[in-house]
Amino acid sequence: MDKYDIVSIGHITRDTLHYRGDVTGFTGGAAYFSSFAAKRSNAKIVVVTKLAKEDFGLLDDLRKEAIDLIAIPSRQTTSIENVFETDDLDKRKVRLISQADPFAPADIPQVKARIYHLGGLFLGEIPNALIEYLHPKGKIALDMQAMLRSSENVEMEFKDWAEKEQYIPMVTYLKADSLESEVTTGTTDREKAATLLHGWGAKEVMITHSSEVIVYNGKKMFRAPFNPRDLSGRTGRGDTCFGAYLSWRLSHGIEESVKFAAALTSIKMEKFGPFSGTLKEVLERMKTLQESGV
Repeated sequence: MDKYDIVSIGHITRDTLHYRGDVTGFTGGAAYFSSFAAKRSNAKIVVVTKLAKEDFGLLDDLRKEAIDLIAIPSRQTTSIENVFETDDLDKRKVRLISQADPFAPADIPQVKARIYHLGGLFLGEIPNALIEYLHPKGKIALDMQAMLRSSENVEMEFKDWAEKEQYIPMVTYLKADSLESEVTTGTTDREKAATLLHGWGAKEVMITHSSEVIVYNGKKMFRAPFNPRDLSGRTGRGDTCFGAYLSWRLSHGIEESVKFAAALTSIKMEKFGPFSGTLKEVLERMKTLQESGV
């Protein structure tokens, strides 16, 4: 039986980005961005995804990166339109154009894994039953966007996860951005939100923001800033950060892993697409941050 550090489950997407009159097509998805960060952090990872067979070419970059893949044919491919109407890259309009089939326990490979990363994008992709199925098999890392983002009116809306108090206790690593944490907890205070999410049962809670990433484990609030030189690669920030954190956390403490994730994500944000830097560059960026007293 194959052994992996991380099994990443989520749709690989065919997306478009509208910014300043330009339209750019790109491959996206939480499983996509996080897997590059994990692979280049020396984690052994396999990606389980669903998309239309005619779009299997979207997986070529993952294959070139030597990331193991299980691609399951779907009736259609998830496609998302991202529209930035201002220069504030934390504010965008998101439209779900099409959505691939949801995942089921039968889709999960019979492998040994330390972490099951549920990198869904919209409600319906990752059913609650999948969390129950995976819980006894390994640690669960859940991206909250999969349980909150709704597309009933085409444009993305956020709805609270009704069963959160039932399923959050099954999650070891819980990730949300500042808006998702507000929807779930009702507070804009990120530290308070992290405390509430931990109180509902998650072991380590990550909240990302344009300025920083924080992780709370019930005892201490760990934080590290992002320091990109520019934001050309802003898309995929949270997914990259979570993938980097999970990978480094396999053999490092929380504080070190938060700093590592912030450094890697800062480098990623300087270039469009998934993380393409080196481990050496990440460690050097961490050292730079430390020397600056951050």
